[in-house]
Amino acid sequence: MTTLTKAEEKIMKILWEIGEGFIKDIQAEYPDPKPPYNSVSTIVRVLVQKEIVGFKAFGKSHQYYPLVSKEAYRKGQLSRLVSDYYNNSLKQVVNFFSESKELDEKELDEVMNMLEDLKKSKKDA
Repeated sequence: MTTLTKAEEKIMKILWEIGEGFIKDIQAEYPDPKPPYNSVSTIVRVLVQKEIVGFKAFGKSHQYYPLVSKEAYRKGQLSRLVSDYYNNSLKQVVNFFSESKELDEKELDEVMNMLEDLKKSKKDA
């Protein structure tokens, strides 16, 4: 899956949130100061070319909507990250978080429970 620029991701987050919209609708979701209409339009057209966004034509206006779900994009990006930086190793990912000490005890317990559930489901399969 294509990796999006930060500007493209911002527009996709807006489209995932609102479902569909015209350029003015997308622009309205930005905090002030809002980007120029033409800038938003240009980025949306790039997303259409990348086949990440589709549109319905209403005369000269276009209503845009995501062709890729947030979940599919997130999965693809996480898979790419784990592949590129952690050699496809869950162990290396867990090690990174354990060394960063950003997990509190409650989160560690939740992760351990998830891993135990995963282990049980693998045994049952």
